[in-house]
Amino acid sequence: MKLILFANTDWYLYNFRRSLALAAKSAGHEVLLVSPAGPYAQRLLDLGLRWISAPMQRRSLNPLRELTLIAWLWRLVCAERADVVHGFTIKCAVYGALAARLAGVAGVGSVDGMGYVFVSRKLSARALRRLVRGLMRVAFGGANVRVVLLNRDDVAVFRRSGVASMSRVRRIPGSGVDCRRFAPPATERRNIQKGPLRVVLAARMLWDKGIGEFVEAARILRQEGRDLHFILAGGPDAGNPATIPAQVLSDWRSGGLVEWLGHVDDIPALFASADVVALPSYREGLPTSLIEAAASGRALVATDAPGCRDVVTDGVDGLLVPARDAAALARAIARLQDDPALAARLGEAARAKALAEYDERHIVAHTLEVYRELVGGRVANWLGEPSTRPI
Repeated sequence: MKLILFANTDWYLYNFRRSLALAAKSAGHEVLLVSPAGPYAQRLLDLGLRWISAPMQRRSLNPLRELTLIAWLWRLVCAERADVVHGFTIKCAVYGALAARLAGVAGVGSVDGMGYVFVSRKLSARALRRLVRGLMRVAFGGANVRVVLLNRDDVAVFRRSGVASMSRVRRIPGSGVDCRRFAPPATERRNIQKGPLRVVLAARMLWDKGIGEFVEAARILRQEGRDLHFILAGGPDAGNPATIPAQVLSDWRSGGLVEWLGHVDDIPALFASADVVALPSYREGLPTSLIEAAASGRALVATDAPGCRDVVTDGVDGLLVPARDAAALARAIARLQDDPALAARLGEAARAKALAEYDERHIVAHTLEVYRELVGGRVANWLGEPSTRPI
């Protein structure tokens, strides 16, 4: 088979889909990665994968430019004689499925969260929702298309909206994580009662990730005289309207409320150094950072929001708090500081759940089965027989 994997950044392909690409290649299939150019393209090439640059501007709303991109993608699919086009995130999922329908080949659209258009309260975002839903109906309306959703809330949204027939929807929980790479340290971890509690938030620096609430929670707990160290890991995302300016992040750092590390390459080491990992996001597809932290055996604090509540069950493998509520976030973090036994128990349960549900080998197997379903059984049965029946 020949697969085209299409995403809005090379960073996304490298961090979240390289295991899928490498597994498909190892199984004997041809894989072409497509995204706008960026610093991670060379890393993909160094892995022996084929990658080409797409003429895509993530924030573009210019109809002519967008039609030009769809036409370019359609020509690429035809020239490459692809069997399956798999797009990730809303724009790439829709455009990839449209190009696949035009070319008469199979299309898979992974909607990795409903994105800025569905999360933001701004008038401009709300105005785009009807248009986006209309495009999704066209793109996902073909018989040879599958829509991959990551969480139960998005499945419910699709069911209510009629965007696609539910017989074409599959739920696959994220891109998976390497649970061998993300694991608790082999040596006994330090007692969280000794030294400041280290609370980490690892994500793109977007307001929608609840970073403002994270900083405010740090302020609240500092005013209570608690000994904590709040750490932000990740950089701004210029392609997202919700990005936090670097100057704001620098001001927070210089003010002593949080430590902002910027981009971090060694995320396993970052989580190994943490006591608590928080993600007070407003909405997610399925948050990879939380799953990585779970696999690392860390106590989790997240919002009771789509995506996050798929990963965290309150009181079982983490704590859930309302979205946009810094005070509730602060109380949850304080609770873990005051009860180290609870933090340890939640971390152990989170690790067990990550192994059972989110190991990347299972996720890759489920995804390859979707391709096999569309192309008529030509994909090898890799890693057993996962179930991806219609929802």
